[in-house]
Amino acid sequence: MSKVTFPQDHFANRHIGLNDSDIQSMLDVLGYESLDHLTDTVIPASIADDAALNLKPALSEEQALAELKQLAAQNKVLKSLIGQGYYGTHTPKVIQRNVLENPAWYTAYTPYQPEISQGRLEVLFYFQTMVTELTGMDIANASLLDESTAAGEALTLAHRALRGKRNRCLVSKNCHPQTLEVLRTRATPLGIELVEFDETSPAESWDDTFGVIVQYPDTYGTVTELTDLCNTAHENGALVIMASDLLALTLLKSPGELGADIVIGNSQRFGVPLGFGGPHAGFFAVRDQFKRSMPGRLVGQSIDVHGNPAYRLALQTREQHIRREKATSNICTAQALLAIMATLYACYHGPTRLRSTAQRVNQLANTLRDECKAFGIQTNEVVFDTVTLYDVKAADIVSAAVKQGINLNQRSDNTVSISLDETCEEADVVSLLNILGSSKQSLDMASTAEDRWLRSDTYMTQDVFHKYHSETEMMRYLRRLSDKDIALDRAMIALGSCTMKLNAASEMTPVTWPEFSNIHPFAPHDQTLGYQKMIAQLEEMLCACTGYDAMSLQPNAGSQGEYAGLLAIKAFHEANGDQQRNICLIPSSAHGTNPASAQMANMQVVVVKCDERGNVDLIDLQAKIDANPAQIAAIMITYPSTHGVFEEDVTKVCEAVHQAGGQVYIDGANLNALVGVAQPGKFGGDVSHLNLHKTFCIPHGGGGPGVGPVGVRSHLAPFLPKDEHNTERTGALISGAPFGSASILPISWMYIRMMGARGLRKATQCAILSANYMAHELKANYPILFTGNAELVAHECIIDTRPMKDHGVSVDDIAKRLIDYGFHAPTMSFPVPGTLMIEPTESESRAELDRFCRAMQGIFNEYTAVKNGDVPIDNSVLSNAPHTMDFVLQDNLDVPYSRLAACHPDPESDYSVKYWPPVGRIDNVYGDKNLICSCPSMSEYEASE
Repeated sequence: MSKVTFPQDHFANRHIGLNDSDIQSMLDVLGYESLDHLTDTVIPASIADDAALNLKPALSEEQALAELKQLAAQNKVLKSLIGQGYYGTHTPKVIQRNVLENPAWYTAYTPYQPEISQGRLEVLFYFQTMVTELTGMDIANASLLDESTAAGEALTLAHRALRGKRNRCLVSKNCHPQTLEVLRTRATPLGIELVEFDETSPAESWDDTFGVIVQYPDTYGTVTELTDLCNTAHENGALVIMASDLLALTLLKSPGELGADIVIGNSQRFGVPLGFGGPHAGFFAVRDQFKRSMPGRLVGQSIDVHGNPAYRLALQTREQHIRREKATSNICTAQALLAIMATLYACYHGPTRLRSTAQRVNQLANTLRDECKAFGIQTNEVVFDTVTLYDVKAADIVSAAVKQGINLNQRSDNTVSISLDETCEEADVVSLLNILGSSKQSLDMASTAEDRWLRSDTYMTQDVFHKYHSETEMMRYLRRLSDKDIALDRAMIALGSCTMKLNAASEMTPVTWPEFSNIHPFAPHDQTLGYQKMIAQLEEMLCACTGYDAMSLQPNAGSQGEYAGLLAIKAFHEANGDQQRNICLIPSSAHGTNPASAQMANMQVVVVKCDERGNVDLIDLQAKIDANPAQIAAIMITYPSTHGVFEEDVTKVCEAVHQAGGQVYIDGANLNALVGVAQPGKFGGDVSHLNLHKTFCIPHGGGGPGVGPVGVRSHLAPFLPKDEHNTERTGALISGAPFGSASILPISWMYIRMMGARGLRKATQCAILSANYMAHELKANYPILFTGNAELVAHECIIDTRPMKDHGVSVDDIAKRLIDYGFHAPTMSFPVPGTLMIEPTESESRAELDRFCRAMQGIFNEYTAVKNGDVPIDNSVLSNAPHTMDFVLQDNLDVPYSRLAACHPDPESDYSVKYWPPVGRIDNVYGDKNLICSCPSMSEYEASE
């Protein structure tokens, strides 16, 4: 059992926070000779795999960047006027440098602890405000994954609104093609009938129709009068879903004014790079009566204990990990970082400049349209930014444009669409006309759209959209916002099941390379060779890490990976004539997205009990199988278990399900405990989704983006999400873009390429070591709820804080008090209510682990003072936490403890880096009873005054 060491320049030495001395001293504390000794003890022999992963030798940071740069150079960056929901945009440098490239923003976690998330919550609140005002709706959420999946969520919301009593939805053939495809994916398992129609003509029938979906402006650029359609739909008891475009809505009448009930779309063109399709923040807005049915996250304004306004996630009972199989959506994430960028873009420009940008784009499009008509080319009549040419030799035009460095959208043999954007100038229109055969060298600019299409109301009148138009003010605003939050750039975030590890700068660097960021998702294949090769290599790397035979990178969140995996299983059974297999077995400890995804796939969820040690109850499992052997489709398990334990009998679980003819789905949420030591694809898994935003270093970005690829054994490979780059895959389209959030895939490529097989194995071993070390240090005061072999845990542990409740100290008190110590709380009350689940990851140093343990010891001492009656619980340092500067510095501080104890409880920590929470403890009940999810407009404000 030799010690694992690396050359000095090996990236693993930078990524792993423990040095060799720390590792040995921590092993000594636990009583183990080496990392291998610890691993051999904790990993069940039935799944252990010591064989080196089939990966290339590790590269240094500089070497890996150089190799990736060679791949990136094989992409061709043209001006893409393809449109179809994706457009060129200018990312303001002040936002690129201070948000997209700033770890204070991209390493933050989902704002479940709102007191230390006020900066990002504030901007997401403004995102909701912006979307609400531009769409003319009553309320919007804090973003969804992309436009196509947002359309899918709108479809099912409308279906539920009529309690499933109607089963037919009219869908315009003029919607974006990828949206139509994802709608089919969502509708098929649920038995919803989609009927394509043309909104320019009356619908043939409204019988059994619950909804109608239209694109405004449509995919060809045409703006259609939709008021009559909306009225007719409402008269027939149907809801109207309108896909739209935020830039267009700064100019055109809002969907709300036209009569829409639900509005969805993509905020990408507000300063977010194309990135080969993602990540981009989808938006979702509804009329007031649907606010409690809306999927995803909703930021609301409440008050803190001192009566000050404060932001929080509202209506959190809608979160899917709570609703489980009763969930209406499996969405448990967002695109927070991208929604933040889009909002700040709007703040930086303000409504006046946004509208002028829209007018200029519209003017260029109208000029192109008029010149084409004068030149004898038939086009669409009413446009915003897209001109569609009819009865032309499409291939010749597209080929000629490529030679001039421009991509156009060939819709058919005789149809071409041209989508202009904010990056276009008059010279681009001249070039387009020359490509079409004109000899013009200058233009007479056309007017903007007719008044009958234009909105006359005001929008975005709030101060935030008018105060930060200079770079100086924006830069300082961004600094003030980030100072309010705790992200990984401040402290360890020991969130169990979330794996908040280092997102290294070298991994993040390629994201903003133009060869990756400026590529349209539907660019010609010969222009994306670098992306294709990088993606193929990443798929191979992930297969090597997991033991699977094929991998799809299309799902743009873990929840979407789950859904894709279940659809693959469903399609496999159907191909074998086993349509009756519809039961999905799910342990009671599973994350709530598992039963939610099964419900979306129209599978029947059957819950399997767990025993007192947190393991799947084999007796109950067999009983559930025996009750319906021919109906078993799959089991969904998480490994190591959600309880943080390597279950000894996992292979028996897999064998039992396989013998019944079912498939084994292994949730990859805890893969950080497996890479390099065991492979789910080899010990019984047929399919797994992975979380690249956990194990493979894509940052969480304040609640998103994420990537949830799905890996499968060879027999399921044909049923992976369809991919025009790989015609052997025939499954359902999961996201709008072929490779989901492609522009952040270089992060994981870099991580694996720099770590190599030995580095990845050591990272896993150090994650397991750190978790067991912390469990050892904490167990005297906080019982470890579940353990495995030799009383060891996996890469995370659950500490039991429920006994403290007997003396009035809740898990909330502990979480809020940790803020005073400068920490984000671990995962609260999941999977066991009233407990904390701690996952330190391999990236944290021994000093940081010890600092957290000191904080927990300090909190236990504070609890003991309450328990002994030395301090009243209702005025204790715990019940008053977190302590703001205003509270601590008030003249008459009426508390039975010192100011120093309130704000600097750990004397060993550095007082100079003190984190001050901007607000006190937030009143959640008040926020839900008084639901405020957007800023009032100036007219509303004046009326209330």
